[in-house]
Amino acid sequence: MIIETRTPARAALIGNPSDGFNGVTIAFTFDNFCAGVRLWESPELEIRPWRMDRLVFRSLEDLVHNVTNYGYYGGTRLIKAIIKVFYDYCAELGIHLDRKNFTIMYASTIPVRVGLAGSSGIITSALRALMRFYGVSIPQEVLPNLILQAESKELKIGAGLQDRVVQTYGGLVYMDFDKELMKRGFGHYENLDVRLLPPLFVAYDDSATEGTELFHNPLRERYQQGDRVVIDSLNLIAEGARQFRTYLEQGDIARMEQLLDENFDLRCKIQQVSPLNQRLVAAARSVGVSAKLCGSGGAVVGICRDEETYRRLGEAYQKIGATLLRPRVVEYPFDNIQIDPFANGQGS
Repeated sequence: MIIETRTPARAALIGNPSDGFNGVTIAFTFDNFCAGVRLWESPELEIRPWRMDRLVFRSLEDLVHNVTNYGYYGGTRLIKAIIKVFYDYCAELGIHLDRKNFTIMYASTIPVRVGLAGSSGIITSALRALMRFYGVSIPQEVLPNLILQAESKELKIGAGLQDRVVQTYGGLVYMDFDKELMKRGFGHYENLDVRLLPPLFVAYDDSATEGTELFHNPLRERYQQGDRVVIDSLNLIAEGARQFRTYLEQGDIARMEQLLDENFDLRCKIQQVSPLNQRLVAAARSVGVSAKLCGSGGAVVGICRDEETYRRLGEAYQKIGATLLRPRVVEYPFDNIQIDPFANGQGS
């Protein structure tokens, strides 16, 4: 029997990057893109590489194209890391694992390194497949910690819990990572009514992406050193997420738009925002639309109220080589995801 799991992309709607610093965020999962894993029993434990892991190239240009699109590190390291974390978790709690091996393979349509949670999507899919294969149940609030551990502890990738929480809970999720709450091991995670959402858009440009650790690690260093500008700005970003929830429930789109813009402006105060990310936001603002970063960079999310404005927004993004879409918000258990990440096979 082949076990298959799928995890959709996510966009941080408001509050990031405070999620890594005891802040508050709201994010949603959408199935325009997804990551998937297939796992089945086999004589030996085998991890099959996907196109970003390949080591054979047609030419120098082919190698450069592959590195430009996928970076120097592929996805097999993510699979290895979560297998180890899963094993260690079960061993620590005395959970018996049947002595059987498996073959696991992954694929993803989530644009790489643009802040749409592609890496955590792969890990989340793999963890759910391992749980089904071995018949192990893990509390929902614990799953994000294990997924983050695979990246932060095992692979030393700077990140916060937000991506892992929203891809575990699905839909529209409110997350409070208050320091006192986190002493119990997890924050306050709450699904909100997706019908409250205003008309959203996501735009991205994957032509010049970079790893999330390049974005998060310097910020964490400044935070740990007690940089007041960083600490005060992150507190304001978190408060903006709390206010956003209130306006979301009241249907006050104008105030939500204002908070999206403020989130990006505060982020610019504490981080060096790349020219690409600045262009993505500027293109939206040029047609009177609010926008902010979806994650570490390369993609933005915003509110676009009507189709005429959306048309002009598309023209603005086309001019700078970016892709625009309306996100299809999807709720857990993601049974209705239509995208098949394995549709194009494992080729390059």
